[in-house]
This record gives sequence, C-alpha cells and structure tokens, in this order.
Amino acid sequence: MFTVLQFVGPLVLIALITLPLVPVFQGKTTVENGAFRVKLQIALFFASCVGVFLFSTTAYADTETAVDSAFVGSIAQGLGFIAASIAVGCSALGAGIAVAHAAPAAIGALAEKSDTFGKAMIFVALAEGVAIYGLLVAILIVIRL
Repeated sequence: MFTVLQFVGPLVLIALITLPLVPVFQGKTTVENGAFRVKLQIALFFASCVGVFLFSTTAYADTETAVDSAFVGSIAQGLGFIAASIAVGCSALGAGIAVAHAAPAAIGALAEKSDTFGKAMIFVALAEGVAIYGLLVAILIVIRL
C-alpha cells in the first residue's frame, strides 16, 4: 500500500522542477536570466534524480523479496529497455533539430516561389522520418527481449 510520502514525494519533485517555468509562461523573463533558468532546471533535474535514487533504496529495502518475486528479468533485459529508450530519445532529438533547420528554410523558399512547396516539404518529411526510424529500432529491440 502507498504511504503519503510515496504519493506526495514525486508530486513535490515535479512541482520543484516546473516552478522556474512559471515566469516563462507569464512572459516575465528576459534574455539575461535565461541562462540562469536553464542551469536551475538542470540542477533541479539532477537533484530529483538523486532524490528518487535515495528514496527508492531506503523505502524498499525491507520489501526486497516482494520486488524479486514481482519482477523477473535479467540485467540484459534492463539494458535492452534502456537501449530502446535511448534509440527513441536520440532519434526524436535529432529529428527535432533537423525540422528546426529545414522548416524555416522551406517556408522561406515557399515565400519566394510558391511552386517549390512539394520539394520543400520533402525535406521536412525526411527529417521527421528519422524519429520514425528510431521508433522502429526501439520496437525491434523490445521484440527481441
């Protein structure tokens, strides 16, 4: 059964991570404090990772037998899931960067010549295809597990 700390703890961590974003959504940020907000987000992320690690090792130390009987797997299976998540994450990040560069160029070319729409959208679609390839690789990895 969940305790109050197990339920409220993750909610507090999520609130702490999203707290620096409130002024951004209100439009009260400037370029000068943008670097500070990025560093704060990174620090809060790693602090929450450490908190989750410490919380998970202390909260479930006495329930180790229940966890062992509930989750059956090997270290190779866990690494396979990590590999699948890295494949999806990196391919989506790469696709986002590619679309961020290809879409403005396509819009600029479309503004100058309206008949280049098909050629311009092909490059944007190819960039989005990278994310789909990463998802397919992840599916193949998970199927092998």
